[in-house]
Amino acid sequence: MSENTATKPTKGILLAGGSGTRLHPMTQAVSKQLLPVYDKPMIFYPLSTLMLAGIRDIMIISTPADLPLFRRLLGDGSDLGVTFTYREQPSPDGIAQAFIIADDWLDDSPCGLILGDNLIFADHLGKQLRAAATRPTGATVFAYEVRDPERYGVVSFAPDGHALDIVEKPTHPLSNWAVTGLYFYDGRVREYARSLKPSPRGELEITDLNRIYLQNGDLHVQRLGRGCAWLDAGMPDSLMQAGQFVQTIQSRQGLLVGSPHEVAFRRGFIDAAALQSYARRMIKTELGRALMDIANAIPEKDAEAA
Repeated sequence: MSENTATKPTKGILLAGGSGTRLHPMTQAVSKQLLPVYDKPMIFYPLSTLMLAGIRDIMIISTPADLPLFRRLLGDGSDLGVTFTYREQPSPDGIAQAFIIADDWLDDSPCGLILGDNLIFADHLGKQLRAAATRPTGATVFAYEVRDPERYGVVSFAPDGHALDIVEKPTHPLSNWAVTGLYFYDGRVREYARSLKPSPRGELEITDLNRIYLQNGDLHVQRLGRGCAWLDAGMPDSLMQAGQFVQTIQSRQGLLVGSPHEVAFRRGFIDAAALQSYARRMIKTELGRALMDIANAIPEKDAEAA
């Protein structure tokens, strides 16, 4: 890792590739990350997470067929006060492949990576994300307790709470703590990703990358406990559950979930006039009216991220 990489701004990668076979036939003609999760396209939710971490330089990685659709939806990022770069993933060869694709763009910067079908909602999430994004060295992953850990990468812990091991889709899980699709790494991630060998299923596994940091004593595991929701909207049931969750929070509490324009405003990436401009284009929707209310109600000087 080159000198002073910890002082470089953290970049973000949003991996929105794959063929979405678990959602066929819905995804035979469109990327799953463009499917609706209640009132927003799925990609808005992980994008909001990266922005909530304070990240403003973001690469969208997707298939050659789907990338133009993401460009059409998101543009260059100026509406959000961020910068988007787009790269193709010709074939889905593992999550860690994202760092190979983004190698020159990363340039030894620290980086956050999130999967395009992940929705994370928690109290004080912004503080946790910004702490992970600004950690000077090492890697941070987020763990969430699940009933079916055999479907995920699973982290096991020692009695004192530090991580012992991470195993991808174990037959006999040693814990119920699944690693979510959100990861933060220091500038060494490029070097470590280049050293990975394909797994028996032919992929560059993110678990193998995390194990390098773990073996070096540089892996931090942040447990997401009660009051947090992590939803992987990659299957029909979980896609419906995610939509119902968002609808419930927004209708009962009056809070927006996964709105990158709200996050951009509250983080100070855009001003009230920019938010109002976007809201006017969406004014026939509940989302547009909610964003207009936010722009009109919150003084810019007080617009700190939730």
